[in-house]
Amino acid sequence: MTLTGSGVASGTRGRRQPQLLRVFGPIDLRMRVALGVAGVASVFALWLVGAAAFAGGSLIPTPGATWTAFWDQWHTTLRGDLAASSYRILVGYTISVAIGIVLGMAMGAMRSVEAFFEPPMGFLRYIPATALVPVFLLLLGIDETPKIWLIVVGTVFFNILMMADAARAVPRELVNAAYTLGAGQWTVLRRVVFRHSVPGIVDAARVNLAAAWLMLVVAELLAANNGLGFGVERAHRFHAFPAMFALLMVFGIIGLVSDLLLRALRGRLAPWAEG
Repeated sequence: MTLTGSGVASGTRGRRQPQLLRVFGPIDLRMRVALGVAGVASVFALWLVGAAAFAGGSLIPTPGATWTAFWDQWHTTLRGDLAASSYRILVGYTISVAIGIVLGMAMGAMRSVEAFFEPPMGFLRYIPATALVPVFLLLLGIDETPKIWLIVVGTVFFNILMMADAARAVPRELVNAAYTLGAGQWTVLRRVVFRHSVPGIVDAARVNLAAAWLMLVVAELLAANNGLGFGVERAHRFHAFPAMFALLMVFGIIGLVSDLLLRALRGRLAPWAEG
């Protein structure tokens, strides 16, 4: 069977493509909201089925039991744990993103910097940062410093490489036009390469933020007396599964809110990249 251009065209016209399944097809706001609500409802439905299937809710608590445990912890330890974990993430991940922007922009824009840094980066990023926890504890003690640096080491290489890719994607026509108009090296980096890379920088930070929380939980499980990860371990130790699931829900809510805020930041900083 052969397909001709006219045959494909006529076949496409003869079959109406479903709007929801059309590749890159648009959907209106009402449909997007409805699909989002349906997705959330399906998660809760699976949760209820799992709670009923595994020992009647003793291993997997119901959403109601989890909600009750959340409020119980909110009035006791949750606010302090949330503040401690948020501080560690804020400091550690800010350092990681700052290093990622500086080195990423330099590696993406300058071949000499790329040639020097990319081989060691390619090696170091495959070393599991979690395996360095004992080393950090021995060298840096048991206070906040090793937890913060585990977040930095566990995310910085991925931030650097992803942000370097964003810099490499800058159209050469823009760079050449800036040089033609008399811009210097620093001006091109700051006003052309960096500004065009802003959407990619924010996207990299948004994706790797999940890894930062993973590093934090590992650090708090091994060497902490507060924090959300410590709270999960504490609940697990005493078989308080509703409390443990409540903390897991807190992680999910934090991730969702962070993702929405970074998406909004991307739209504010680079409205020309939306679409």
